Amino acid sequence: GPPHGIQVERDKLNKYGRPLLGCTIKPKLGLSAKNYGRAVYECLRGGLDFTKDDENVNSQPFMRWRDRFLFCAEALYKAQAETGEIKGHYLNATAGTCEDMMKRAVFARELG
Repeated sequence: GPPHGIQVERDKLNKYGRPLLGCTIKPKLGLSAKNYGRAVYECLRGGLDFTKDDENVNSQPFMRWRDRFLFCAEALYKAQAETGEIKGHYLNATAGTCEDMMKRAVFARELG
């Protein structure tokens, strides 16, 4: 992404010589964490290189951030295992405080 450039993204995904294909998961609100993870899986399994959270996706009563992170990680690893390709998902870790945002970022990093 912007902080480090396209070459680092290509290196992480091991994708060269073609455009990277990705999307923002929709609908952005209303899905359970499990169904959100399923949408991530279907997109990645269907051929996309990466998916990302919409900037509005945070932590709602029907989809808490920790559950979303876990289901997205599960979806990513399952799609990678089935396709033999490296896939990516960009999680929105924003929160009401810097401390909570760092907590989410650390948890995301621990998931891989």
